Amino acid sequence: MAEAVKMPKMSDTMTEGVLAKWHKKVGDKIKAGDVIAEIETDKATMDFESFQEGVLLYVGVEEGKAVPVNGIIAVMGQEGEDYKAALEGEKTEEEPKAEEEQKTEENKTEEPVETTEEKEEPKQEEIPKEKVDTSSIPASVIRMPALSDTMTEGVINKWNFKVGDKIKSDDSLADVETDKATMEVVGYEEGTLLYLSVKEGEAVPVNGIIAIVGKEGTDISPLLNDAPSAEKKEEKKEETPAAAATPDAVAAPRKEEQKEESVAANKESSSNEDSRVKASPLAKKLAEDKGINLNDVKGSAEGGRIVKKDIEEYKPAEKPAEAPKSAESAPAEKAAAPAPVIPQYIGEEKFTEKPVSQMRKAISRSLTESLFTAPHFYLNITVDMDGAMAARTQINTVAPVKISFNDIVIKAVAIALKQHPAVNSSFRGDKIRFNEHTNIGVAMAIEDGLLVPVIRFADGKSLSHISMEVKDFAQKAKAKKLQPKDWEGSTFTVSNLGMFGIDEFTSIINTPDGAILSVGAIQQVPVVKNGAVVPGNIMKLSLGCDHRVIDGATGAQFLQTLKALLEQPIRLLA
Repeated sequence: MAEAVKMPKMSDTMTEGVLAKWHKKVGDKIKAGDVIAEIETDKATMDFESFQEGVLLYVGVEEGKAVPVNGIIAVMGQEGEDYKAALEGEKTEEEPKAEEEQKTEENKTEEPVETTEEKEEPKQEEIPKEKVDTSSIPASVIRMPALSDTMTEGVINKWNFKVGDKIKSDDSLADVETDKATMEVVGYEEGTLLYLSVKEGEAVPVNGIIAIVGKEGTDISPLLNDAPSAEKKEEKKEETPAAAATPDAVAAPRKEEQKEESVAANKESSSNEDSRVKASPLAKKLAEDKGINLNDVKGSAEGGRIVKKDIEEYKPAEKPAEAPKSAESAPAEKAAAPAPVIPQYIGEEKFTEKPVSQMRKAISRSLTESLFTAPHFYLNITVDMDGAMAARTQINTVAPVKISFNDIVIKAVAIALKQHPAVNSSFRGDKIRFNEHTNIGVAMAIEDGLLVPVIRFADGKSLSHISMEVKDFAQKAKAKKLQPKDWEGSTFTVSNLGMFGIDEFTSIINTPDGAILSVGAIQQVPVVKNGAVVPGNIMKLSLGCDHRVIDGATGAQFLQTLKALLEQPIRLLA
């Protein structure tokens, strides 16, 4: 039987995916595990493996096109099989859902008070259903565990067993993709797998039922009926206050209509002549407030247009004197020299537009949230880099890989964060998290946008180790091979534009970090040393801080420590 292949949810923030490339074409035979396409998500471009076997009968989307999560991208089945039935089957499933949603919306909008009463009545009838004793049923419910502190749901990436299989307590039941990584879920129950709640690629909320394990042949319907009752209660509690609020919502537009009618009446009573005079909106408002007739005001802007300045300088007493002045100025204007002729240049206005990539959408969403949620402030400092330049030259004579100035900055930042833990923190709503580990995010520019892979435990790694990791991440980023584990978990971020010749700049904080360091280019400038002006090498640093967790003095002390470490690099080895 032909089966529809749908767009999987490959990350917690993914709403759609772009078909970057098809690896199979219609008519090809596919085995389970074969890569059939490359899908560009809001994080990276990933391989999409088939979990089905058969022949590719239909491709529903062209390369470069976006498809929402759970949208049909292909159909697989037996050779020569009619795939249209599978497509029509998916459409018929969606139509009843749309009709039900319309009906529920109509019921909510019509007579909201009655709907709350109707919803309250069934509560008494449902009480006996909740008291069903499930303790005697020889089966256990396995629920979606909270695998991270921020996890709200998990996506079943892969089922390791199917219904009817025998399971031991230490078997890995499934691979679950969370908001952090993909992890194994152990059932901790023995018996036969009786029920699977969702298909691979579908999400389940935390504490939602994912499977039932028990004695073969057990009736599990009481266990399944036990879950929806709680959900219905929550829906009713949320809908009741919404229904109560509808009278106010109906009354509000009536008040606004009355205000609009009164404003319209005032506008009609104003002079019709004023509306024909050329004037700016601000000038009209000022004239109306001061009771000035616009016909009496002479405009000074182009074409005799009245602006704010004309209203402010207008004096009613000078009105009669203006007529002779204008008559006297008329001959003078005629005698004036002709204006110079400006040559015309004819150009063509044109542009190109491209659809926003998934990565650019993610950057837009996260940085907008950061800038307008976290109150940013910036601190700047200048570092003498003569010592760092001399030290780097000596290190590179013995190091197995070439050490860059950015590697030295990362190491110095990690050590400085150990001495100033308040800067290595993040705002978590009702609490502040002070990280004891130093995971430094390194901003990397790629063709489509920006990625921030993480150097973990950077304070304990050598400069050579840091350099190798940064180079490896850079290659993966350009090839779009970075995985979620590579860019998650930073506690502080470093952004360096010195290689582009940028002297100094400021950056937007990479949430949930509490700060970000912007590194400029090393400049050769005259400096004063021991009372004499000599050539020197300086580098400017800018620290962007989240004022919810970092104060100005705290950030300044961190920069002082960082400056000392960079000016005396031998301290990095202490």
